[in-house]
Amino acid sequence: MAAKPASLPPVPRIYLATPPIADPAPLAAGLPALFAAADVAAVLVRLAPGDDRTLITRVKALAPIIQNAGAALLLDGHFELVARAGADGANLHGIPQMEEAMPTLKPDRIVGVGGLQTRHDAMLAGEAGADYVLFGEPTADGERPSADAIAERLQWWAELFEPPCVGYAASLEEAGLFASTGAEFIMLGDAIWNDPRGAQVALSEAGATI
Repeated sequence: MAAKPASLPPVPRIYLATPPIADPAPLAAGLPALFAAADVAAVLVRLAPGDDRTLITRVKALAPIIQNAGAALLLDGHFELVARAGADGANLHGIPQMEEAMPTLKPDRIVGVGGLQTRHDAMLAGEAGADYVLFGEPTADGERPSADAIAERLQWWAELFEPPCVGYAASLEEAGLFASTGAEFIMLGDAIWNDPRGAQVALSEAGATI
């Protein structure tokens, strides 16, 4: 894994994580306004449980809207469905799932990896060919490191390593903090969807903040 050459920090782009999708129609209707509100580089599609055919149908309802806007569509897990659903890649959880998915996804699809508990795990992911590493996403029980700890991890990675890093921001304030670390992408999920002002206003503010 190549060391990163010294350069000015990039202006990070937004990586939008959806709520779990059971019916794609409401999100499909709202996406054009969201893409108009901010610079969205990628959308992580989280899928509510269902059989493979149902999941693929949901993704295919969203893929043209996302990809025609110039954003990448990644699936949260479900790497085995990426090609059939027309997605651009998958966000995987931990080293074991990454190792399982690599033969299916590489070299044509994007492989992102979160669930990295230690610096060593992150370096293993980078050395194995991950296209990005994700820091700060909540665990299944909602636990996550402090914002300062996540920012420290992002800065460490951004200063030393070539593959991009993504910081999961639980609030617009965290988005601003993480933007100062050198991270290439800021992932926003509930902070956007749960904002009482509406997702479009929240995403526009997030774009301005970072």
